[in-house]
Amino acid sequence: MAKKRVVTTTINGDTHEFLCQPRQTLLETLRDVLGLTGTKEGCSNGNCGACTVHLNGRPVDSCLVLGVEVEGAEIRTIEGVACGSHLDEVQEAFLEGAALQCGICTPGFIMQTESLLDENPNPTEDEIRFYLAGNLCRCTGYDKIVRSVQCAAEKRQTANVGDH
Repeated sequence: MAKKRVVTTTINGDTHEFLCQPRQTLLETLRDVLGLTGTKEGCSNGNCGACTVHLNGRPVDSCLVLGVEVEGAEIRTIEGVACGSHLDEVQEAFLEGAALQCGICTPGFIMQTESLLDENPNPTEDEIRFYLAGNLCRCTGYDKIVRSVQCAAEKRQTANVGDH
């Protein structure tokens, strides 16, 4: 058995130091070592997007990243989206739009949507569908998800107008 490695990284704004096996995925590390179980395991081969997290500001499938690879990195998980008990606009829109059912894919869709809206605050329906194409849902169908992303974009734009 390979020797465990010490990894130091920032997760949701807090510094974490943990031990992990060289072959252990970031997904396994988040869930099993750090107890951050909001990130879900779907396919374990990068095809469903359920385990999407942000690594240095970019969405990645955490099942395809090794825990040892995040040394010194900034990670944001679904647990880092809300501010305390206050949901952010994307979470609110998914809840209001009934864009979730079983919940396995929801954290990945929310993390991917966060990235989309950071890059493109006012995406078209086609842009939304293209950006979310790597995330799979077996329960809701995609129309409610797309409409929720559109609603989240509107909520963010309204919130930003109020900030000025």
